[in-house]
Amino acid sequence: MNEFCTNIVGSGHWWNYNLIRGNEAWRFVVILGVIIITLAAGKILQFILGGLAQKRKNKVGSNTISIFLKSISKPSNVAFLGIGLFVCRSLVVFANPENPESVGLDAAIGANWTKISLAVIAIAVAYAFYSLVDLVEYHLLKLTSKTATKLDDMLVPVVRKSLKITIAIISALWIADGILELQIRAIIVSAGVGGIAIALAAKDTVANFFGSITIFADRPFQVDELIEVQGYVGTVEEVGFRSTRIRTLDGHLVAVPNSVIANTVVKNIGRRPFIRRVTNITITYDSGVAKTEKAIQIIKEILAAVPEINTAPDRPARVYFDDFADCSLNIYLAYWVKPPDFWLFKEVNDKINFEILKRFDAEGIEFAFPSQTLYVKKDQ
Repeated sequence: MNEFCTNIVGSGHWWNYNLIRGNEAWRFVVILGVIIITLAAGKILQFILGGLAQKRKNKVGSNTISIFLKSISKPSNVAFLGIGLFVCRSLVVFANPENPESVGLDAAIGANWTKISLAVIAIAVAYAFYSLVDLVEYHLLKLTSKTATKLDDMLVPVVRKSLKITIAIISALWIADGILELQIRAIIVSAGVGGIAIALAAKDTVANFFGSITIFADRPFQVDELIEVQGYVGTVEEVGFRSTRIRTLDGHLVAVPNSVIANTVVKNIGRRPFIRRVTNITITYDSGVAKTEKAIQIIKEILAAVPEINTAPDRPARVYFDDFADCSLNIYLAYWVKPPDFWLFKEVNDKINFEILKRFDAEGIEFAFPSQTLYVKKDQ
């Protein structure tokens, strides 16, 4: 190739000027041209693949082909750069290490140039595998969507992160040790003390990882279920390697370490079969027996007319004349709302409260409130 290019440019011109150790000016011009062409070609290919992926996604939605094209679009750009660097290496004259009188750049530069070119190509390949994890995630989500349980839905993000981390670590070690020959194995072996320190520092990370395994094995909750843990009440959004993310009722996103969840009490509110309400209806002491009995009868009639109240034999609505309090006669009221929807529970309470208020007002039954009666004794 060098002889061909020399014949093309001829002799006696500026491009034949010897710039560096037998390397003429034209070689560096061609190298610059090759780099520009490969960079432009990589960008064009990335644009074409990305455009095809987006076009197919807009037409039929996300599928295997669209995700595959999108995943390899950016790595192809990096691969073209590596190929360009590898081609440019053949345009440079390097000295022959076996011939001390040979002209050219140091042979070590050529060897490192080759390593860097291959490393860039290897990075492109690793980048492609890293991006193709999205394709694996897509098919896993299709499989998990066919099951009734959401446990496997929690497993998909963990598998995705595991694959990406594994690919990143293996690729880094392969490129550093296998291509760049940085003797990573020797460095790792010699870093025994540092490895112990890192292991001690990472003990919480390891504990959280095994905590996540415990969560998947024990299944105390699933994604989108309402739970209470460590005083936080919210919906489970994601279970990761280190923590479980909970969206609280206030809208805050709380990350609770998995090791904490594995070793503490978790209240799964989302799996309750009903929501229970217990309260006291207080009426005045001057209501007497008749109005007290009437109040209990009214409450029972109101509860019997609400279809959302659970009527199972083991949990019927309960209304009792419960206690003689300091300032009132207390009527104990308990019922269970089913299905266990929080806002439905609030609507049922609202309906019952208004109905009790209206019926009591119509019967002349007065609600009690804290009060004191003062008796004054006159001296004779």
